[in-house]
Amino acid sequence: MDNYLAVDIGASSGRLVHATLQDGLLHLQELHRFNNSFTERDGHDYWNVDDLLDEIIKGLQKAKQKGIHACMIGIDTWAVDYVLLNKEGHRIHEIYAYRDARTLHAPDKLHQLISREDVYEKTGIQELNFNTLYQLFVHDRKQLAQANKILMVPDYLYYRLTGIMVNETTNASTMQLLNVNTREFDEELLSLLQLRRDQFLELAEPGQVLGTILPELVQKHDLPDCQFILVPTHDTASAVAGVPSRREESWAYISSGTWSLLGMERSQALNTKAAMQANYTNEWGAYGTYRFLKNIMGLWMIQEVRKEGDSAHSFAELAQLASAETPFASLVLCNLPAFLNPDSMTLEIQRFCEETGQPIPRTPGSLARCIFDSLALSYRDALYELQRLTDETITRLHIVGGGANNELLCQLTADLLGIEVHAGPSESTAIGNIVVQLISIGALDDLQAAGSVIAQSFPTQLYQPRTVDGIEGLLDRWESLKK
Repeated sequence: MDNYLAVDIGASSGRLVHATLQDGLLHLQELHRFNNSFTERDGHDYWNVDDLLDEIIKGLQKAKQKGIHACMIGIDTWAVDYVLLNKEGHRIHEIYAYRDARTLHAPDKLHQLISREDVYEKTGIQELNFNTLYQLFVHDRKQLAQANKILMVPDYLYYRLTGIMVNETTNASTMQLLNVNTREFDEELLSLLQLRRDQFLELAEPGQVLGTILPELVQKHDLPDCQFILVPTHDTASAVAGVPSRREESWAYISSGTWSLLGMERSQALNTKAAMQANYTNEWGAYGTYRFLKNIMGLWMIQEVRKEGDSAHSFAELAQLASAETPFASLVLCNLPAFLNPDSMTLEIQRFCEETGQPIPRTPGSLARCIFDSLALSYRDALYELQRLTDETITRLHIVGGGANNELLCQLTADLLGIEVHAGPSESTAIGNIVVQLISIGALDDLQAAGSVIAQSFPTQLYQPRTVDGIEGLLDRWESLKK
């Protein structure tokens, strides 16, 4: 098989990417790109999953038009959101978006029944109010009882395209329902949700050959013959598989997109009390690995500010405008719940600055500068925590994903963390998706070999740390905001 397709869908956009492996180098071509967003209906936020299926079909039609008559294909998306299916395999409810406000107080209510410490010891997953555990806890119990099967979003897309149901492990782990010791669904947590083990599928690992595309879809839409491979369906898991690193180094990563995920790849979970208190998570990765990482709000903030400004400036223009602003004039705590899904991100940033006695950013450039400065300081906190918790010294930081194109943010990260930053590739998620397909058919030996091929195929931008004037005063200000 010479053609490989990655369906890579994030919380704000999706794409179909075509790849070939020639003379030891990967070559990518984007075939189709589309927007993704949730919509508000009757007071709740929902994903338009049927639209996503339509866009995948359009992308496959474009592939056929370009002469791709047969291919392998894998799907990755965001995490935590789920689909309830009846016995006939039909949805019994629309798919809630994780930013929906229904789970705002869910953790406090659930932890009246079981302690936070017990849940973390079982799962190793950080507490985020939108985790599937909390979403299911507040879901209508009658609907949950009616559900014959519960799939995650990428599982559901695979099902609609192949007719085969699975629960893929990297995305399933974000449910906060898998036990890190048994590597199975935790019966006590299922019982708390009044769910049964048979409402889920057998856990399936990345690299598994799933099956072929439904013949009726091929005939109806004139699609290529597709062999579906189960890749790491959580986009962060695919992004980490797409990091151009030598696996034996002590390295960390930031998967920089709508969210910023900062962490490292480990062979064992680290579900200690200290890790829980720092709110680090142990999401399952490809080939038995764990992604020990922390969620940071990420580029969602600038995406919202840009949208509220009628998208008058591109992201590159916003970064350029920010470069001309005074550094560190105004700072915000990115992970506050207020920034998760506000009515207006711009007003929420301005409100925080006003309440903390800082200059109020009012221009696109000053708002962007505030966000980038604050993100880089958040990265600094997370990296120092990471090194303390793992007792490892990180020698290099890889920034992959869309944020790798933001030169200002990458340089700020190198400066504030005092570490060498390697930025790129920006399409690491699609690349990780592809290399798992290649490993599954024996075209690449393992992730170590994949990292070498990625490094040769996609040059990275190196950022060396520079001195930050007044760093001690800046850090004092930053710490005072957290009190």
